[in-house]
Amino acid sequence: QVQLVESGGGLVQPGGSLRLSCVASGRTFSNIPMGWFRQAPEKEHDFVAVISRSNAGVTYYADSVKGRFTISKDNYDNTVYLQMDSLKPEDTAMYYCVADPDGDWTQWADYDYRGQGTQVTVSS
Repeated sequence: QVQLVESGGGLVQPGGSLRLSCVASGRTFSNIPMGWFRQAPEKEHDFVAVISRSNAGVTYYADSVKGRFTISKDNYDNTVYLQMDSLKPEDTAMYYCVADPDGDWTQWADYDYRGQGTQVTVSS
């Protein structure tokens, strides 16, 4: 059974940093794109970032996080990370790890595997 388990969320002040981790189990994800979405209260799931299956690790980010967030992948450990710097209150959301998109990498519904989420709250 495939599982994606996120960790690393928490409460941080504006301008601070957090590093989210997602460990995948049940199959190898070394050749599978993995990424992150987020959902604020009463909002849709928004695309955050994705990293390709290749060893080159081609990445793609939402405009709202470009330059502040960095996605990376450890194929040996089947783990994907999201380094979040210069956090803003509007980054507050539940963050979800996703893997294996069928089509559009920026669409929540296109991913075959999704985690349970980790809460990130940015507040002073």
